[in-house]
Amino acid sequence: MDFVKDLRAKAKAAGKTIVLCEGEDKRVVEAASRIVKEGIAKITLLGNKAEIEKFGFDMSGVNIVDPQTDSNADKYAEILYKAREGKLNKKTGLPEYADVAAAKASALKDYTMYGALILKAGDADGFVSGACHSTANTLRPGLQVIKTAPGCSTVSSCFIMVAPENSNKYLPNGIAVFGDCAININPTEEQLADIAIASANTAKVIAGIEPKVAMLSFSTKGSGADPKDGDTVGKVSRATIIAHEKAPALALDGEFQFDAAIAPEVGELKAPGSTVAGHANTFIFPNINAGNIGYKIAARMGGWKAIGPVCQGFAKPLNDLSRGCNVDEIVDTVAVTALQAQ
Repeated sequence: MDFVKDLRAKAKAAGKTIVLCEGEDKRVVEAASRIVKEGIAKITLLGNKAEIEKFGFDMSGVNIVDPQTDSNADKYAEILYKAREGKLNKKTGLPEYADVAAAKASALKDYTMYGALILKAGDADGFVSGACHSTANTLRPGLQVIKTAPGCSTVSSCFIMVAPENSNKYLPNGIAVFGDCAININPTEEQLADIAIASANTAKVIAGIEPKVAMLSFSTKGSGADPKDGDTVGKVSRATIIAHEKAPALALDGEFQFDAAIAPEVGELKAPGSTVAGHANTFIFPNINAGNIGYKIAARMGGWKAIGPVCQGFAKPLNDLSRGCNVDEIVDTVAVTALQAQ
């Protein structure tokens, strides 16, 4: 797809270094080899060199770092100790790390944390993990060490959705952004507003589209509001107001049903006067149920390519892979991470 080619070309021009934490996974090793060979990014791959080379891929140009023998391990341990100083173990009530040596021992057991420390130290520009680790295991080091960007209190995610060629009459360039489909299970109205603003930024900076953001619901402008619905419509409506207050220049509106958000003829009927209704390209789902189901329907039934999840809100670029990912998806996620690092 042209979009994917452009994405990789832009990443190549950025010249960033990305740390991949899972040298034990064949897909990650193959992706590292391809990324360096194609010049998409510089790669630091964590793992044992001899074990990595057993997979049989050309690793020339890949910086393989074995945490067990890394000369920087003490430096990273110091960073971890300082980042967690004063934090208590919930089970014992004692400090998480008694000293730097304890922090080092912990980091050497957890290469995902080690990768986050490399990023925190400035020895890489971005971080990608998750091919063989859960989302929780991947994001925890980000929350503990990288932390959130200034002014942002919500870590979220979105998918960049790429349509099959000439298959969608509503989006001529075939690009959309769906958020949040992977992290926040039932976001508050304030979190929904943050997700909307962050997803709009991803749409502009990574997807290359001018964002028109639709806050999605089963209701359009109060049409489905019911006191018995648990205030689900009200939450989306209030999130829309909060997002407007935080980002008044952003083209954002809601609440909308999906058809009112994307189809001009429906948008004009259900939300006359809205500049977003019928023209949206960035879609904010009210919860993870809707978001996860929505993007997988588009991917599996509509043939859309889902790039992501793209993590948003961290102080430095950090992204989580699906454990079912293939090599191309790892390459694309690295390209996205490199662009986030600009």
